[in-house]
Amino acid sequence: MDAQFWDDLYSGRDQLFSGNPNGVLVTEIAGTPPGQALDVGCGEGADALWLARRGWQVTAVDVSRVALRRAAAAGTDVTGRVAWTHGDLTTTPPPADAFDLVSVQYFPLRHEPDHIALRGLLAAVAPGGTLLFASHDPADVPPDNEHGFDPGDYYQPDDIAELLDDSWTVLVDETRPRTAPAPAGTQHTNDIVLRARRLR
Repeated sequence: MDAQFWDDLYSGRDQLFSGNPNGVLVTEIAGTPPGQALDVGCGEGADALWLARRGWQVTAVDVSRVALRRAAAAGTDVTGRVAWTHGDLTTTPPPADAFDLVSVQYFPLRHEPDHIALRGLLAAVAPGGTLLFASHDPADVPPDNEHGFDPGDYYQPDDIAELLDDSWTVLVDETRPRTAPAPAGTQHTNDIVLRARRLR
């Protein structure tokens, strides 16, 4: 799932996603005082725009230039509040201690023996800041042998919770029903959600 894969996927449709912010983000972050946010794998920008319209300063990163162009076009009302950034956070880590919120919504982060990419995302959370990580329940996502996709190859919130040391406190670590209908052609009925605060 490289940049070409995502560009082709977005180019194949006028709009890939609903245009609505992810329900987990809305549920967990509504009412949180705004600050600096990192939106990992921002896609067409619905989450970044939701945050920006509530006062957040957002760095929205994606590997797809097609998605970023669409996101920027949809966000002319928040010009200056969102930095639409082309990049791959699995190979180039974000700045450390820089964000009050690091939001990772359904981002396919592949397991690594040394957890380098994941540790880069954790380090990006500023002391006092929040990590919000949501994924589809693997029980809803069977392996796709035709395309070589196995959900077990990717980090789940439980995996991440186990890696957090005593400089973190876990506020939410649970499976819950989705707040919105599953995307067309999928069976996603449950989300797994991790919300953790970095203490220092």
